[in-house]
Amino acid sequence: MQFESTSENIDLIKGLVENKNNKEVSKIMDNLHPADIAELMDDLSIEEAKFIYLLLDGEKASDVLVEIPDNDRKRFLKVLPPEFIASKFIEYMDSDDAADIVADLEDEVKREVLNEIEDHEQAGDIVDLLEYEEDTAGGIMAKELVSVNENWTIATCLKEISKQAEEVDEIYYIYVVDNTEKLKGVLSLKKLILNNTNTKISKIYNADLKMVNTDTRQEVVAEIMDKYNLVAIPVVDDIGRLKGRITFDDVIDFVREEAGKDYQMVSGIIGDVESSDKVWELLRARFPWLIIGMLGGIVGSLVLGSHEKSLSKVTELAFFIPLIAAMAGNVGVQSSSIVVQSIASGVKNVESTYRKLFKEVSVALATASFFSLLIFLYIYFSRGDMNLTYSVSITLFIVILFASGLGTVIPLVLNRFKIDPALATGPFITTMNDILGLLIYLTIGGMFFDIL
Repeated sequence: MQFESTSENIDLIKGLVENKNNKEVSKIMDNLHPADIAELMDDLSIEEAKFIYLLLDGEKASDVLVEIPDNDRKRFLKVLPPEFIASKFIEYMDSDDAADIVADLEDEVKREVLNEIEDHEQAGDIVDLLEYEEDTAGGIMAKELVSVNENWTIATCLKEISKQAEEVDEIYYIYVVDNTEKLKGVLSLKKLILNNTNTKISKIYNADLKMVNTDTRQEVVAEIMDKYNLVAIPVVDDIGRLKGRITFDDVIDFVREEAGKDYQMVSGIIGDVESSDKVWELLRARFPWLIIGMLGGIVGSLVLGSHEKSLSKVTELAFFIPLIAAMAGNVGVQSSSIVVQSIASGVKNVESTYRKLFKEVSVALATASFFSLLIFLYIYFSRGDMNLTYSVSITLFIVILFASGLGTVIPLVLNRFKIDPALATGPFITTMNDILGLLIYLTIGGMFFDIL
């Protein structure tokens, strides 16, 4: 059953909750997907959401909690007692999801929740995962996996797999380890089925597999899984011992988060914010770039003021200032966006970087030539003033080249110094190109009209 968040449906749920109609609410929730329930929670008060959660069975309640946005989840968890969080949510979650939930709790509540978990092995796994930085492979991996010893026979292996499978939702790979838990390879189900039950695992496993270290950055993990089309990848420590696995859904979550952050940065918003955040948090995320944009505008006004003489004598120069600024900003953002996308997709070597630069220069030359010729013809036939025609068309040619160059180089430089290259798009590059475009235009205009 798919739930539609219409006002009628929301009012229906609120009415049932208000009347404490447990039976009807439970009946509706039983037929809904966890993602739909999480979406419903967004339209309810904390107390109404709490009422519904108390009616959900443990597994569904934990699945719903994972689907809720981080900030909403933090606020919701604050109104629940530690023993309820442990018994209703944590004990039904995979270790990676459980660690994410526990990490969001205050220190005192975190300790209480961990002490309330009846499965001490699971509690230990969560504590282990909390030791890793959240943006590393160790921070996003899950401890649940299926592993077999290379010295086992297939018969022993099948028995062990059936035991381990109870703790794993999806079995993508069977990992092979030695007596010290060092990862040796991966075992295919096909070979497991086709070979004699007395065959040793050491004779049939595949030693060629991709793996990552616990301190590998999550963006690198995403690149490796994307490049080799992996649905899961094993995680090992510094001496090669198998510590966990990362599945494609964990990587998708990361990619979605990074795409959201980059989109916000392109729009001039700093930090990870959501529409449900408080007014102050939204203002704090928006103000820095707005202040920089205002300072850029002030600098632009100073540039115009320093060329007041030119503009007062040749007022027609002012008519094309918006055109120059708009073209500079648009070309800069386009170039930087292409380069940022290229970096995000994994451009690694110097040769490919130079190819990108050469291609952008070629595109910039073609773009500058076309639009400068276009504006040349327009001004020539509409106004007939050759000085104005040359001033605007030459400026446009130069500005497009400069804007494209800045939009290409700045992301590469930022990336070189480990700064998010998405910073180079949006307000940053637009403000720079506006000021540069004004300086070039008014300087060239002053030269042609001999009023410098």
